[in-house]
Amino acid sequence: MPTTYAADIEICYERSGAGPRLLFISGTGGDLRNTPNVFDGPLPKQFDTLAYDQRGLGRSAKPDRPYTMADYADDAAHLMDAIGWNEALVVGVSFGGMVAQEFALRHARRVRRLVLCCTSPGGAGGASYPLHTIEHLSRADRARRMIPISDTRHDAAWAKANPDAYEKLFAMASADPFADEPGHVTGQHRQLEARAHHDTWNRLKDITCPTMIAAGRYDGIATPATQEKMASRIPDAHLRFYEGGHLFLLQDRNAFPEIIAFLKP
Repeated sequence: MPTTYAADIEICYERSGAGPRLLFISGTGGDLRNTPNVFDGPLPKQFDTLAYDQRGLGRSAKPDRPYTMADYADDAAHLMDAIGWNEALVVGVSFGGMVAQEFALRHARRVRRLVLCCTSPGGAGGASYPLHTIEHLSRADRARRMIPISDTRHDAAWAKANPDAYEKLFAMASADPFADEPGHVTGQHRQLEARAHHDTWNRLKDITCPTMIAAGRYDGIATPATQEKMASRIPDAHLRFYEGGHLFLLQDRNAFPEIIAFLKP
């Protein structure tokens, strides 16, 4: 997998597909070595798709110092510089949606169209679930905590009635195959630290590119109420809810086709 220097750190990235240029920004703990990922989905079939491990994650550099949301946004801009992209369509998922907001505000001319998936603006607009408050828990305990929050339909009664489905979700949520790598824990901590301070609420009115907000009806991490607030703040934003929780992109087969249609009007 290729790497490049984005200002002061080394960034690991992957590029695949053909068509309009699309920058995909992944969520909390995102690592391109984990599959399936964006390159196993429909986007590379429609777009020249660029995705990367954000600072502190995967095979990118993990400097042990505070990160800011501005750092994450500027990393994306520097990566685009490194591969020769002046502008792109941008899709941000969860934490990546927070970065995408900051990117659209700091580098407005570089964003043709913007899709914000299962994310939040922070501040008075509402923050996503405070993952930094459960960082001290074991992976198994975090998974148990987050399953009924990630999809509010998956409560205790559902888990009891669907033990096999629950075990699959638990295995996926608790897995961390690279947990013992040097810098892994530190990098994830630094990401959660930056995430806790995310706040674009008072600046959302300055996002001027065509914007779609895509969300799950049963998402307890990035709640429906927060999506409505965010849509009211971004000029002419298009809000669409899907049948799913925080993983609605995998749960509702209408999600990707409608996102693609928005990106390719």
